[in-house]
Amino acid sequence: MSETETRRSVLVTGGSRGIGEAIVKRLLADGHQVACASTSGKAPEGALGIACDVTDAAAVDAAFAEAEKAHGPVTVVVANAGITKDTLLLRMSDADWDAVVDVNLKGSFRVAKRGVKSMLRARGGRIVFIGSVVGLKGSPGQVNYASTKAGLVGMARSIAREVGSRGITANVVAPGFIETEMTGVLSDELKAQYKKEIPAGRMGSVDDVAAAVAFLASDDAAYISGAVVPVDGGLGMGH
Repeated sequence: MSETETRRSVLVTGGSRGIGEAIVKRLLADGHQVACASTSGKAPEGALGIACDVTDAAAVDAAFAEAEKAHGPVTVVVANAGITKDTLLLRMSDADWDAVVDVNLKGSFRVAKRGVKSMLRARGGRIVFIGSVVGLKGSPGQVNYASTKAGLVGMARSIAREVGSRGITANVVAPGFIETEMTGVLSDELKAQYKKEIPAGRMGSVDDVAAAVAFLASDDAAYISGAVVPVDGGLGMGH
């Protein structure tokens, strides 16, 4: 962090592993004070670990209260918590749909709503939603997941229009195929097939995603709002 860069109080949901963990580590490295809210309550070293279920509005409120007691008003929120329950449309149950919507979309709404309260008092802030290339490109077997990720775009852009004049930005980072525990279980044949579709010729790393989030959380991104930033090696091509 440069001497002129603002040190921020940050709350990241789903930050105990995978992409979320990389985001927490990168923001810590950039000099921010970071609270990591996850169902397990675990956090990378240097971050404040908070147990939080984003499907519970009271738990979200309590997580913000704990983060703000330790670090002051939260001015960066990274809504990363998400789940999948993949199956083809005709086999997808209402429970499969509701569970994914409640965590990915409604959970992000709860976190953003609570975060904006703090940002309005602080007269500025950053909201970063972690979307997905499939939110705009689509993916068979992921009607529920893709719908929630597409919904985050509308959410971010509506928030940007509502509170942009208060110095608050809202953006979406849309990862493509990223090397994580979730993609690690895929067969070598399937990975090879995916790589053929990616102009960059490789899967992304969690650090690729974290770098984009860190930029949007920085002072340099003050005039970027309502944007969808793809981190997908060219897979989505702006879709």
